[in-house]
Amino acid sequence: MCYRTKHTKRVEQIELRWDVLRESERFEIEDNDFYYNDANGYAHPELLIIPQEEPSLLHPSIWGIMPTKVKGLEQNDYYKKAIKFGGGLNAQSEKLFDHFIYKHSAYTRRCLVPMDGFYEPHTAPNKLKIPFHIKRRDDDLFAVAGIYNVSVDGFVSMTLLTKSASPLFAKNHNTKFRQPVILTREFEKEWLKDNLNENSIKELINIDYPEDELEAYPISRDLYSPKIDSDRLDITERVDYPELNTLF
Repeated sequence: MCYRTKHTKRVEQIELRWDVLRESERFEIEDNDFYYNDANGYAHPELLIIPQEEPSLLHPSIWGIMPTKVKGLEQNDYYKKAIKFGGGLNAQSEKLFDHFIYKHSAYTRRCLVPMDGFYEPHTAPNKLKIPFHIKRRDDDLFAVAGIYNVSVDGFVSMTLLTKSASPLFAKNHNTKFRQPVILTREFEKEWLKDNLNENSIKELINIDYPEDELEAYPISRDLYSPKIDSDRLDITERVDYPELNTLF
């Protein structure tokens, strides 16, 4: 599952890529804000999203979707209880129209989550967990499909949608066989349209992202150490592991 992401583009670059503006009436968003080499989902960082309700704006959102009735000011207590369910970081797209939280957002609160990379675990033959960095080969931005919710006190929280892994991701994420729902550029705006029915939404989710445009390679296991700061520039440098042999 996708629990760690990379956001190293300036806000201005995101605005230009999606022809949107940062939400300035309620938030002071500077060009270097929301910058992460490693955004650890379990720390529930704020990430920028493009929401269906305001598709021309970039809006901060807490990573980890919460029910509407949960107050944002009570998020720490909620996440402590929700951690055994994944902390709301990922949502299985197969449950989008059934889950007690997701179904309320599926039609009216979909979003784009801009990023320039994310991290997935690979299990080597000796059971060693090795993190992989996945990004576009040209280092450009891309969007993962998400849904969001708004709490009774106005806090926005979101989750990333996942689906069954394509061949590239199955090779990489070789225990859970899942991947984020990465939207192709031509269908990003379609994801935010108000008139989509259940079948249309499922069709967009099931469109495969071109694997030849992506690159996946192993990086330092510092990413998994709670004692080491992994939110640093060199965390995306390639590391060769003998345990991987010639798999990658």
